[in-house]
Amino acid sequence: MQVCLASTSPARLMLLRQAGIEPLTRAPETDEDAVTAQAAADRGADLPPDELVLLLARAKAADVARRLAAETPEFDGIVIGGDSMFALGGRVYGKPYTPDEATRRWREMRGATGVLHSGHSVFRIRPGQEPREATAVAEASVTFAADITDAEIAAYVASGEPLHVAGAFTVDSLGGAFITRVEGDPSTVVGMSLSTIRRLVNQLDVSWPELWS
Repeated sequence: MQVCLASTSPARLMLLRQAGIEPLTRAPETDEDAVTAQAAADRGADLPPDELVLLLARAKAADVARRLAAETPEFDGIVIGGDSMFALGGRVYGKPYTPDEATRRWREMRGATGVLHSGHSVFRIRPGQEPREATAVAEASVTFAADITDAEIAAYVASGEPLHVAGAFTVDSLGGAFITRVEGDPSTVVGMSLSTIRRLVNQLDVSWPELWS
């Protein structure tokens, strides 16, 4: 059973490898801003984070599944797509990208608890058959230490790690020391919920051990 990860995220790739799966990786050609704007225009309001991460996960997985079926018609397996956002104090955060924004977020997160929303989309692809899809959203609450100093925030931001991850933090690398509690599937905070992916794969009549390398 082949597996394709519709993402270039090192964290998601690491999770699958740790779970015994060695996937192909394809970068989705998805304009996330355009997808988000169109959805907001259709509804007349911004989507809540759980709906937004699922929308983007589905768009990414569908794009890669479509291109994979066209370019590699003999592909027989699954395509996994995901998206994550962090909600805190009524605001939703993706990647900060700049040191100033990452610093601002960390000062806000200090001593607070937020929720990491992770959307998952899994496509089952078989030669000569229509793709089948299963989707779900997983959530995990994250509590940050109250005694994080400005110097520690500055050093963490200077490392570059928080600039390109949802919420400006990691739980499995440098940022882990600043997190005091995680409620929910810990892998959700890393990049995607493995238990959720397993459940979706089962819904598509694929046994999880079939994916092991």
